[in-house]
Amino acid sequence: MKTTNNTVLISGGTAGIGLEIAKQLLSNGNKVIITGRNQERLEKALQQLPNAIGIQCDVSKESDSNKLAETIIEKYPDVNILRNNAGAAFFYNLTDENINAFAKAEAEIITNYLSIIRLNESLLPLLKSKKEAAIVNVSSVVAFVPGSLTTYSASKAALHSYTQSLRISLTDSSIKVFELMPPLVNTEFSAVIGGSNGIEPSVVAEHFVRALEKDEYEIRVGKTEDIYRLFLVNPEEALNAMNGINRKN
Repeated sequence: MKTTNNTVLISGGTAGIGLEIAKQLLSNGNKVIITGRNQERLEKALQQLPNAIGIQCDVSKESDSNKLAETIIEKYPDVNILRNNAGAAFFYNLTDENINAFAKAEAEIITNYLSIIRLNESLLPLLKSKKEAAIVNVSSVVAFVPGSLTTYSASKAALHSYTQSLRISLTDSSIKVFELMPPLVNTEFSAVIGGSNGIEPSVVAEHFVRALEKDEYEIRVGKTEDIYRLFLVNPEEALNAMNGINRKN
């Protein structure tokens, strides 16, 4: 996949990995459009992204998603890469009382999974018309092995499965389907689970651009690759390692 002269739509590009990838793609000579739920955060991000375009949008809301798709088709029909980066996560124990796990899981599954299917479906006709196009879904190391963000892990596992099916469905089209699977990353998003111990989002962005150029469809960054390899050999050990459980005794 070429990594220059693209027009890239990044949902959830106001901070963390999304923002860093926007920076990388801009520096490589791409046109970048980012979305964000909050207008103030969106404007702050755009100050760091010279010549980028910002659209306020909450992709978890059907009306916002539909309006975004209409805007892209009408005003930015040159978009040939869609990068689904928006996410939601809650940290809680499933056994705690009065946590309303259903509501939290519902918010996560809509944002991290269903909203991606909706936006992809809306923009597939546009992407299919391009000589070279790509869809990039951002899952996580927990797509393989669940961690402390319990129902978030389930939503990313669903996204991983869907991404594989989408790739197969688009085999004979011009659209390449990538999945970016970061490990723990030092962002505001991951602060509640010790994100400061993770890798920097700029490292993820650099890895992503290199993998995009090489057509590496499953992009397992850093410790994600280690967990994945362990999972293939010993799923139980991988699960224990992800959750800090020592069962050797």
